[in-house]
Amino acid sequence: MQLKQKELNYDLTDDETKEILLYEINNHLLMDDKPSEFFNSIASTAIFREHPFNMIYNMKYAEQSPVYHPEGNVWNHTMMVIDFAAREKHKSRNEKVFMWAALLHDIGKPDTTKKRKGKITSYDHEKVGAVMAGEFLKEFTTDHKFIHQVEHLIRWHMQILHVVKNNGFADIKSMKEETDIEEVALLGFCDRLGRKGSDIGKEKQNIHVFLQKCREYREK
Repeated sequence: MQLKQKELNYDLTDDETKEILLYEINNHLLMDDKPSEFFNSIASTAIFREHPFNMIYNMKYAEQSPVYHPEGNVWNHTMMVIDFAAREKHKSRNEKVFMWAALLHDIGKPDTTKKRKGKITSYDHEKVGAVMAGEFLKEFTTDHKFIHQVEHLIRWHMQILHVVKNNGFADIKSMKEETDIEEVALLGFCDRLGRKGSDIGKEKQNIHVFLQKCREYREK
């Protein structure tokens, strides 16, 4: 994607303006040191509340457990994640796929977040989010390889937690069939650091354990 040189009027919501905004988003994701500054600057504009950008906008209204996400709602978390991802993207094999996955990794939370016995949960948000991310990207591109790579990273981004804890949701075999465990690890690292009070040393250790278990599985 290349940035189209046209002044964007955020009060317009026509298809051409939406397409130009997508190019701007892509450019800021790939070029900015802190992409969150751009997103926060457009977060309340008319066009950002229109389909399909409202899939991202709705993250503002998805609350999270204060135990695991003291930074607040999904929007706040995502802004922190994309800023960390911007620092780490040089380690990715495909920076565009990686940064779009970082932006959309929790796009499924608004539709899956519920309160259960006083706790805020978002079960299966990664599965729902993968589908939604595909729907979002298909509005603008027919690059199916790119779309599928983003979808699969989102689908499996919670595996770090499951593999490290060795719980019943861990599925190394299926994950490795669909995506790159190194990319999952990088996205997961940014996801874990995209919250207040994160312990970088602990998260690095979790990534190490995750990759070690995945590699040991491969050697069987």
